[in-house]
Amino acid sequence: MAETDKQLEIVRNLRGVIHAFYLDKEILQQMRDEEAKVRAAGDITVDNQGFAQALTRESVICIIKDPRFRPPPEPTVLLLSDSGDVMGTEVFPWTAKDYMNRDDVVWLSDAFVLFPHIKVEGGERFIMPPVSFPELNETNGCKDVISCSPAPTCDLMMRKHMKYDDDAKLASVLIGFNRTG
Repeated sequence: MAETDKQLEIVRNLRGVIHAFYLDKEILQQMRDEEAKVRAAGDITVDNQGFAQALTRESVICIIKDPRFRPPPEPTVLLLSDSGDVMGTEVFPWTAKDYMNRDDVVWLSDAFVLFPHIKVEGGERFIMPPVSFPELNETNGCKDVISCSPAPTCDLMMRKHMKYDDDAKLASVLIGFNRTG
């Protein structure tokens, strides 16, 4: 993969992107191993489906972004029951109005609501679904494009591997895609 390919240049030129680079198989395998260990508070399983799917793509770009980067186009975290019922979802400033005056939700934080009326049997797990990344698409040689956030421990591992500082003001996003050509 050429370091100056079209996809990498598109990503590097997005507002708020501080660094963008391809991840090699070695660090991706280390991140996969670490991601398998991640648990949420209360020992709830975290299933980073976006990360798992990104690893099935031909190419994986990592971006390190600052707060100027655009928000995700859809929720990046859901709380699901073992039967697949949505028990909670991430909330964005532009979707908060949908939940503000409802008496059937509990605000876990400014960015997450729970649906306590959902009755579940069995356990629950946090799902981090694959998220679209519209800047890469068929017009610029990409297909099957998804993005995801790695777990904080994976983010730190990747930064150390790539010799980037750990800066709390920055976050990383992985973009997996196949090439159309």
